[in-house]
Amino acid sequence: MPVTRPRPARPLIAIPARFSVSTSALRYSAEIVARALVEAVWRAGGEPVTLHPHAPDGSCDPALVAERLTRFDGVLLPGGDELPPGRYGNTPTHGSTHDADAEQDGFDLAVAHHVLRTELPLLAICRGLQAVNVALGGTLQVQLAGWRRRHHNLVHQVAVQPATLLELSMGAQVVTASCFHRTHVDRVGAGLKVTARADDGTREALELPHRRAWFAGVQWHPEHTARHDPAQQALFEAFVRATGAGR
Repeated sequence: MPVTRPRPARPLIAIPARFSVSTSALRYSAEIVARALVEAVWRAGGEPVTLHPHAPDGSCDPALVAERLTRFDGVLLPGGDELPPGRYGNTPTHGSTHDADAEQDGFDLAVAHHVLRTELPLLAICRGLQAVNVALGGTLQVQLAGWRRRHHNLVHQVAVQPATLLELSMGAQVVTASCFHRTHVDRVGAGLKVTARADDGTREALELPHRRAWFAGVQWHPEHTARHDPAQQALFEAFVRATGAGR
């Protein structure tokens, strides 16, 4: 007879790993998830689980992705290097991407496509937001050197639209965001709504108003400041609460 295992006390949150060329502790290349990110999920009551982004040829079997995600209560698409322009129909330009990896790109986009077809709660951060936008037919704009207000390694204020899921989750209409991106949303994907902007007009957050399951995408890194900024931690708490609601 099949063995029935009890569900974990904490909701299981799938987080695709990021490739690292080398790690000093291991002396080898590694698959990692930022400690600040898993700690923010843990403080919110979730059980963060790292997923191996297996898509060697740059594509990914949708059935395999679906099977791998069946045991999870929610998905968090984390930040990372930029998606290459070819993934959203643009022509690559010199210096337009930092460190593209076909295996990781293929897996992230496959996860985004699958989760958007389900009722799984989804939190998308930085590159994760961009993956969702591309999965829904949107495009990105590369911020080349010399751009007037680059958002790479910048802390700035973001205005949140009232009466949105993001405002309800964070409890604020102005938040201080820690950004680390070289690209930003250009054409917004089908069904997405912009719910926060920087003072230079950069789209900083997206939602799917007509999606039944919880979804928020932010262009900044809430995990960077969540330990001491209640509004940023509240975003993780709202996400994990949503994952627990469907258990």
